[in-house]
Amino acid sequence: MAEPNTFHPVKPKLKPKPRKPSQTPESKYWSSFKSHPIPDLISSITSLTFSPNPPHDFAATYSASLSLFSSQTLTLKSTVASFSDLSFSSSFRCDGNLLAASSLSGVIQVFDTKTRSSLRTLRGHTRPVRLAKYLLADKLHLYSGGDDALVKYWDVAAGSEIVELRGHKDYVRCGDGSPASSDIFATGSYDHTVKVWDVRGASSDSVLEFNHGKPVEDVIFLPSGGLIATAGGNCVKIWDVIGGGKMVYSMETHNKTVTSICVGKVGRDSGEESEQNRILSVSLDGYMKVFDYSKMKITHSMRFPAPLLSIAVSPDCTTRVIGTSNGIIYAGKRKVKQQNAESGLGEFVGLGSTEAPQRRVLRPSYFRYFRRSQGEKPSEGDYLVMRPKKVKLAQHDKLLKKFRHKEALVSALNRKNPEDVVAVMEELVARKKLLKCVSNLDTQELGLLMVFLHRQSTLPRYSGLLMGLTKKVLQMRAEDIRASDVLKGHVRNLKRSIDEEIPIEQSLQQIQGIISPLLRIAGRR
Repeated sequence: MAEPNTFHPVKPKLKPKPRKPSQTPESKYWSSFKSHPIPDLISSITSLTFSPNPPHDFAATYSASLSLFSSQTLTLKSTVASFSDLSFSSSFRCDGNLLAASSLSGVIQVFDTKTRSSLRTLRGHTRPVRLAKYLLADKLHLYSGGDDALVKYWDVAAGSEIVELRGHKDYVRCGDGSPASSDIFATGSYDHTVKVWDVRGASSDSVLEFNHGKPVEDVIFLPSGGLIATAGGNCVKIWDVIGGGKMVYSMETHNKTVTSICVGKVGRDSGEESEQNRILSVSLDGYMKVFDYSKMKITHSMRFPAPLLSIAVSPDCTTRVIGTSNGIIYAGKRKVKQQNAESGLGEFVGLGSTEAPQRRVLRPSYFRYFRRSQGEKPSEGDYLVMRPKKVKLAQHDKLLKKFRHKEALVSALNRKNPEDVVAVMEELVARKKLLKCVSNLDTQELGLLMVFLHRQSTLPRYSGLLMGLTKKVLQMRAEDIRASDVLKGHVRNLKRSIDEEIPIEQSLQQIQGIISPLLRIAGRR
């Protein structure tokens, strides 16, 4: 316990700063993905995708390059290909052995991820292709969509087109395969529509269509396969596929166009009883938002210093990557807590015997015997006895402790820290000694006080005390001010700063008079 006569340093009695809202367990979960920027990638990151196989490396398309990055070290492993023009979309096959990418020329290339060699070149689109994706569990086929408003279904092994799907009236920019069937996929277009295709049917018409209301930038199937999420404009919408394309919910929390969405998982370390899915969205406003579609609410938001174009989360949800318009990938990796065995030890792989080492018995002759339990954390019901911390006092605090009031005020003025000066003044007001100190100041010390009042009296956080003190100083020391040219100069500077502050305050009052009725009207609504 602290001694009853302990003197505490004086602190300014300012308005307390607003408390930041406490983070929820889920916010802490998503904040644990520490962003590691991968810079100097020349141009915008148009797409990001993870390999389905451990260690879940990810591919990125930017400029004319298709590159592969390590999800362990978050560094560039190799450049798979350099196109003759811009590259757009990339997609791994379900076994992770092949990687497809599209380009501005309308050509789709398929690469071997191990040898980096090109295995197939698919030609059929007459305009740039922004979509080329493998179906989720299909090793033989992929689908593509281009600026020619066509969707094509390809046989990769034969390198030929199986069927051409018509129906869109504008650029086809995005798509996703259904987790429920390898023959069903959805595409989104700038004609505001999302179409669901089933390649098993004899007809080339879509089996389902719904209107997003804005040019569709991205579309994904949610893990159940019965819901589809679409991004376009500043909103993300969720649609019921089984219910015939009925809109379930519309989320409009971004200020600019939503460019990409994906699905991520949260585990028990986020406060949930079991793993649950979330929709992650990024936008040109620089924000990444996490949406819990089971409760229809935003659970986390994060700001980045550039417009965001693409996002992806690894299948094990340990790595999150976000691509920006200025050629930077913000890669975040989360530490995974290892599951401990019943013995309390983690798994030892390749270290020989996994038996728990025997702990040495503590004996009075050991130094560790005298240090035992000192590192233990107290339990909830324990009474903790702490050593009193030695309080370090500043010079003005030492003078206040000795009741040398004028010297304390002068010492604080010489330190030129406005918070310390205001704290000393407030303490002297409480002791009813401030005006007496002012009356005892000599000409030089009074000059220090006038300089401080000139610089700080118009600041809102100090003006409540200092404006009244300024008036008292001018009244009490009028004769000394008239007798000194230096003090007259300080008074002129003080008058000039107040004259400049008055029009500003009047303008703010006028603005407040305009805004207040509008706020009252908005509150009634």
